[in-house]
Amino acid sequence: MALVLKSHKAKKNFGQNFLHDDFWIEKIASAVDAQPGQNIVEIGPGQAALTRLMIRDAGCVTCIEIDKDLAQWLQKKFKPEELALIEADVLKVDFARIKPGEKIRLVGNLPYNISSPLLFRLMELADRVIDQHFMLQKEVVDRMAATPGHKAFGRLSVMLQHRYKIVKLFDVPPDAFSPPPKVISSVVRMIPLESPLPVNEKLFERVTAQAFSMKRKTLKNNFAKYFGPEILEEAGIDPGARAEAVSMPSFVTLTNLLESKGILLDDCVSATQE
Repeated sequence: MALVLKSHKAKKNFGQNFLHDDFWIEKIASAVDAQPGQNIVEIGPGQAALTRLMIRDAGCVTCIEIDKDLAQWLQKKFKPEELALIEADVLKVDFARIKPGEKIRLVGNLPYNISSPLLFRLMELADRVIDQHFMLQKEVVDRMAATPGHKAFGRLSVMLQHRYKIVKLFDVPPDAFSPPPKVISSVVRMIPLESPLPVNEKLFERVTAQAFSMKRKTLKNNFAKYFGPEILEEAGIDPGARAEAVSMPSFVTLTNLLESKGILLDDCVSATQE
């Protein structure tokens, strides 16, 4: 590993910060608890700090790596039966071609610059995912796990909590990485819900995007272009409330009510991140 650290410098355009502290590497591996025969898919293996432990525990890991230099090194470092490498941008990967028809477990130290768009994209896989263990910027994990009324509660909270049980596991200090990031990181466990509340997903995206489009304004004002406050009242929501005060189930109720009335917010631009 030392040779890699000397010969390969972290690339800012890929958001690279390599985990090098054995204590934290072992702690994350323990949280993942990879088992023999499981389909582990790691996003951004980097210098294989965690990869090698998951290979030790599971036997084989599928890795998605965008950095050509690291991809080349990984192919030399591990045998084909230990590591299946996909050299690509994870936002462009066709996950349907990875272990098709089988359940997978996702793991990764996600680049901060693509974390929200990637989390939204991975929601499409929720039905075939056992769990997800990700290391992200602490601020992002706090938003993912936030409850209504908390200042961190936002669209990311609502959208992800509709599909997953989200558990923040622990924080990881900057000095556990090389180079050290300017922020604290956190490890989060995401377990897809077996029976998420039924809703039109596309409309749900539009509703939450519009609700949180101007967080300082009330929901009555944010939705004024599309419908009046009586619709919010019918859904059991206070029109004078801000989006951050409304629970995920209430947004589902509102979405289903709008669909039943044919109010589809078709011209609303659905954001991919907050």
